[in-house]
Amino acid sequence: MTDPRTVARQIFNAGVAAADPYGAVFRNIGALQAPHQIIAVGKAAMRMAEAALEHFPGTPCIVVTNYENAGALNGATVMAAGHPVPDENGALAGKAVLAALEKADGPVLALISGGGSALLPAPSEGVSLADKAALNTALLGSGLDIVQMNLIRQQVSRLKGGGFLRAASPNHVTALILSDVVGDDLSAIASGPTVAPLGTASMARDLLKSSGLWDSLPNAIMTHLENAPDDRDVPAATNILIGSNAFSVAAMQAAAPDARVLSPVEGDVAEAAKVICDAALPGVTLWGGETTVRLRGTGRGGRNQELALRIAHEAAARGWTRWTCLQGGSDGRDGPTDAAGGLVDQGTLARISDAGGDVTALLANNDSYAALALAGDLLMTGATGTNVADLGVLIRD
Repeated sequence: MTDPRTVARQIFNAGVAAADPYGAVFRNIGALQAPHQIIAVGKAAMRMAEAALEHFPGTPCIVVTNYENAGALNGATVMAAGHPVPDENGALAGKAVLAALEKADGPVLALISGGGSALLPAPSEGVSLADKAALNTALLGSGLDIVQMNLIRQQVSRLKGGGFLRAASPNHVTALILSDVVGDDLSAIASGPTVAPLGTASMARDLLKSSGLWDSLPNAIMTHLENAPDDRDVPAATNILIGSNAFSVAAMQAAAPDARVLSPVEGDVAEAAKVICDAALPGVTLWGGETTVRLRGTGRGGRNQELALRIAHEAAARGWTRWTCLQGGSDGRDGPTDAAGGLVDQGTLARISDAGGDVTALLANNDSYAALALAGDLLMTGATGTNVADLGVLIRD
């Protein structure tokens, strides 16, 4: 029989392949009006821009993507920036995009993919990049979901939450969007640069206070949110969804026709592990989604690595003897690490223990990267050039 770890990788790879940004753009661009400016932002920006420039050669094009995915692209100005925490190169990219939008004298084509929120910081007046970085760091460890985080980010940006459209006005914007958000709410993808905002400044204040973050924020953030108006007009745009987590889960199911498919897995990783194990009957179980981690320790890892480790812990507690689970980010990078997630099985916990690790202590310290490294169970894919949230495969014999 084929090694179940190999099978899990093959199924996961089918999901990633279905989110190929080049093909997604090329399938949807044929009927569009020739743009005067192309702006591609996000982890999938390179391949999306490549397809657009093949269709509209010679069009001015700016690409903003993460360092791992950046490279030379004929006909485009490529700008690499920090993710998940914004950096100075991202701020320079934000200024370049704003300048290009204000200069455009005709239709604009926006190519939007996940990661764009952190990659393109354009702080509101009175807010510095350091202020936004501090806010982003706080949000990533807050336990808030991606929609809540993006609602807050939109309120301190000149581009997010429809700001892109305000900068491009009066020129019409058409956006091709590759979704990394469960449910495909366009206002949440890359913090919604080409759609109306998710909420208002007062809603952002309430979320920050209820999550206990408000008093720890930079004064400039608090001052801006206290004074920002709740009513900001957003020009109309044409937004087209061209790929998503659901598309990729469907591709994984095509690769494993007898598999059981779960509803999108969301929420805290500890609860998500239980939900997955409750539903995982003998055979293959598939899911997509995006979980959250509340940081309580000082370790390294990401939501996919911690979810994989918690599934291993949960499976052991249930007495499972033969099983394999892959949990990975479709972009190939999980949190601030070089791993995409974890590929665990019935021997994972023993390998960690044999290498001198204490699984309970490592989990308590949010140190899933170290734990999986001890087991040799880190999922290493390298940057995939796309981003449609997370994918999971569990095989039980």
